[in-house]
Amino acid sequence: MAVAPAGEAVVRLRGLLKRYAARVAVDGVDLCVQRGRMHGLIGPDGAGKSSLMKIVAGVLTHDGGTVEVFGQAIASERDAERVKQRIGLMPQGLGQNLYAELSIEENIDFFARLRGVDEQALAARKRQLLAMTRLERFRDRPMKKLSGGMKQKLGLVCTLIHEPELIILDEPTTGVDPVSRRDFWAILDELVSVRGLTALVSTAYMDEAARFATATMMLGGRVLAEGTPAELLAALPATVVSVKCREQVEAQRRLGASFRDTILRGPWLRTVVDAVPGEDAPARARSAEARVREALAGLAIEALDVDAPDLEDLFIARAASAGVAAARFAPAPAPAKRMERTHAPDYNAIEARGLVRQFGDFRAVDQVSFTVKPGEIFGLLGANGAGKTTVIKMLNGIQPPNAGSGAVAGADMIRAPGQIKRRIGYMSQAFSLYLDMTVRENLRLFAAIYGVPRARRDERVRELMRLCDIEGIEDMLAGDLPMGRRQRLALACALVHEPEVVFLDEPTSGVDPVGRRRFWDILFRLARHEGVALLITTHYMSEAEQCDHISLLYAGRVVADASPEQLKAELAGRRGELWAFDTPTPQATVKALQAAGFAGASLYGTAVHVLDPDGATLPARVAGVLAPLGLQAGPPHRRPLTMEDVFVERVLELEREAAQ
Repeated sequence: MAVAPAGEAVVRLRGLLKRYAARVAVDGVDLCVQRGRMHGLIGPDGAGKSSLMKIVAGVLTHDGGTVEVFGQAIASERDAERVKQRIGLMPQGLGQNLYAELSIEENIDFFARLRGVDEQALAARKRQLLAMTRLERFRDRPMKKLSGGMKQKLGLVCTLIHEPELIILDEPTTGVDPVSRRDFWAILDELVSVRGLTALVSTAYMDEAARFATATMMLGGRVLAEGTPAELLAALPATVVSVKCREQVEAQRRLGASFRDTILRGPWLRTVVDAVPGEDAPARARSAEARVREALAGLAIEALDVDAPDLEDLFIARAASAGVAAARFAPAPAPAKRMERTHAPDYNAIEARGLVRQFGDFRAVDQVSFTVKPGEIFGLLGANGAGKTTVIKMLNGIQPPNAGSGAVAGADMIRAPGQIKRRIGYMSQAFSLYLDMTVRENLRLFAAIYGVPRARRDERVRELMRLCDIEGIEDMLAGDLPMGRRQRLALACALVHEPEVVFLDEPTSGVDPVGRRRFWDILFRLARHEGVALLITTHYMSEAEQCDHISLLYAGRVVADASPEQLKAELAGRRGELWAFDTPTPQATVKALQAAGFAGASLYGTAVHVLDPDGATLPARVAGVLAPLGLQAGPPHRRPLTMEDVFVERVLELEREAAQ
């Protein structure tokens, strides 16, 4: 295929406008995607990302502005047909462009025939792409039996089979576990940096923005900010102060009243402190720490840490400046009176004891045990297919276990499933709302279903509207709500009967950062003020940081069980600290370090991350590997370990053990 010089504009949009009846989905967007680069669209559902990408791909018309792709003005269907063979489009949703009954190889062959790939070229390309995605040994497996990560890799292979010059990937990692996400990004990095493809990729994960050469943040069909990750972060003059305080509830109230963005992270409170004009970076950090200490005067501070803001902080700040009132994120006032639940000291709100669930020859859950205390936020993590949802269904009495026992809210899960269902709230992956009913009608219906006394229903509905921040939209249809408000309504419906235990199965997938932070503020109040036990599953590792305790599932078994801090400390003790360094050749550098035995060497945008116990000798050892190959890297700098590092390293270790 003909490859134009790097830096040439492959896509150029000027004043792009797209309407759906009276709703404006894309509102005057200018965009330039350069050849050989990975350009990211960052934003929540409804931001306009999908519409923009479909217009670029030629499968959706636009209502205003101009569109150029490969220098061809796209003003008609005939114009779009001239460039479609040079484009590969992967739509949003796990396996949405695939056929469930066909095998991996049959799906690839079908797309190759659809794109006119000749048999000789197909054989070579198929070998190459299956090797790159590590799907070779699964080529006969039906698509419907693949994990989420494998479906997305197969979708990528089918998108690439005709060797497009531009690939358009719409949220390819949403709903995919962290290991598969990292694997997917490594493949994309190689396609762009080594093979010269151009990629336009959208995501709702703010941490993924750091992997793009250029990132465009969108909200409400408009551009909030654009630039390289470094340029974007430089545009936010702020400092992040994290504090651990014995009186956490009072500390959150004070910080929320003093600063625009305060969130809970397990035992920590994380606050974004805007800079005072004229301060340099060191003065900014000192000032931010002093202002936080002043706000918490009289409270016992156990630990305090100062760090730079991230891209999610930038999104929140830009959303606030763009007039999104909810983006000024100060926690809502706590209830006037803390709800007291009287239990014995050894009482567990949830107990799982040796749970086993078998489906034919497949053991989905294998001897799973854990406990959750009242008022605890408990995270159940694992890759796609690890058994998380099956565990929740057994504890809820929806599926019986083949072995083991347990109790939820004081009721035995086997002998009293009816009692459990009356005492818990359950929010599934698919929101169980009636979309053609209003907010108020949904709440009243669930109140009736759960047996809330008629005299109490209206009062309880008003309480939940305040708690879940959905006042003022009582008469809107649930189907017309943006995703963030819809999931808060779903949570309100799960809480209508005042349960003491709530299960939440990936409740914030696809929700924007503002919506996720509001959602977690509600969870914080439920746990800390009302003593509700919360069990949550999530693929957002930033949310895993906000849990008090975590169990990590792998192949149906619990392989780690501790607090996030303990899990990170355990990883650091075994594998060392996390170091990052910049390099002009990230792909070649990471391959060289992996071959030399550096633990956990991985790509992260233009940087390479390495786990290593000896930072003092690391520069010399890295140079010793890279110099003979003609490669260079900047000085390493320490990065804090995250729950994503813990998750990925633990799962990869287990995969290596299983392979051996």
